[in-house]
Amino acid sequence: MTIAITTSQTTISPTSTTGELAARLADPTLDPKRLGSLGEDYAALWLQRQGCTILDRNWRTRYGEIDLIALTHQRVILFVEVKTRRSTRFGVPQEAVTARKRMGLRRAGVQWLTDPEHRFAHRGVRFDVIAITVPSHGQPAVNHIREAF
Repeated sequence: MTIAITTSQTTISPTSTTGELAARLADPTLDPKRLGSLGEDYAALWLQRQGCTILDRNWRTRYGEIDLIALTHQRVILFVEVKTRRSTRFGVPQEAVTARKRMGLRRAGVQWLTDPEHRFAHRGVRFDVIAITVPSHGQPAVNHIREAF
């Protein structure tokens, strides 16, 4: 399965694999912004491999940004916050999704759903967190927290 993912900072070729992205994520010279961008690419590819369709990426509103918006094969719309960290020394990645951030994501999700351009037949919505920990060696660890809030 090949997937093309484009963000404002990264283009992943149609032949990219999670292994190639994992190798790029492990680069110790990545600045935090680039690490986060690649983490979002990895999460999008991971969701697609789980059977989801990515509907939108980095969707911005006055309430904040939704990293990924996806549709499951059961027709559930996912609003996904992605957090990527190199270690858990200062806590696990999902701990960075604060109450304030969750409130902003809920408001942004409602705004996305009410936009006339976003009319998708669906059976519900869910707010998930994908926490990615990138060890200095080896594969990134993905913790997909369904119905996180």
